[in-house]
Amino acid sequence: VQLQACGGGLVQAGGSLRLSCAVSGVIYSSYVMGWFRQAPGKEHEFVARVTWRSNKKDYADSVKGRFTISRDSAKHSVDLQLNRLKPEDTAVYYCATATSSSGWPYSGRNNYDYWGQGTQVTVSS
Repeated sequence: VQLQACGGGLVQAGGSLRLSCAVSGVIYSSYVMGWFRQAPGKEHEFVARVTWRSNKKDYADSVKGRFTISRDSAKHSVDLQLNRLKPEDTAVYYCATATSSSGWPYSGRNNYDYWGQGTQVTVSS
């Protein structure tokens, strides 16, 4: 499984960005798609996740109401819409996929098997 993330950039506080993650390879083994982020000097932080089959979504409290995750099964892609961005959202954002169905709620980095290369999001104040 290979993941390719894109869509990051520089935006002012209050602005929006849309991140995309394309999945290729042995796609049928992918059960859940997640987004994490890592700010400088900090650990990876769970942001959001969605299941391919049931479209069940979950978000970190810090992004609820501002970020929206969506998946397109036909295109094998997962997007993350980032609205009302804040300077504290600045980080490298990673998409990842979990191939196991036993990692609920999939908010831990260790639940995920394959990772994309990351895309930088910078929010200026």
